[in-house]
Amino acid sequence: MSVTIYHNPRCTKSRQTLALLEARGIKPQVIEYLQTPPSAKQLDAILKMLGMAPRDLMRKQEAPYGEQNLASPEKTRAQLIEAMIASPILIERPIVVSNGKAAIGRPPENILEIL
Repeated sequence: MSVTIYHNPRCTKSRQTLALLEARGIKPQVIEYLQTPPSAKQLDAILKMLGMAPRDLMRKQEAPYGEQNLASPEKTRAQLIEAMIASPILIERPIVVSNGKAAIGRPPENILEIL
């Protein structure tokens, strides 16, 4: 089973989700997305797996959200995805991808349904 976690080691939920995977004997590919954000193609695929629109995956309390006026209905899907790549702090975390499915680890147990 191939499992990838988009991880922020400073985030409690992200650390708990990684620990949950490891406790189940899963050694995921760990991508620290703040240093290595997904590509536009990867992020678009993740959004489709999650069944979410870009804004649904955004951390709206982060400064870039307001600074870039990302709440504007005029922003396109592509523009919102590019904003998340340019400012990866906007991406909700952690995201776990496994077998063509994705889940957000909030709470960490949410990921169990895709394993």
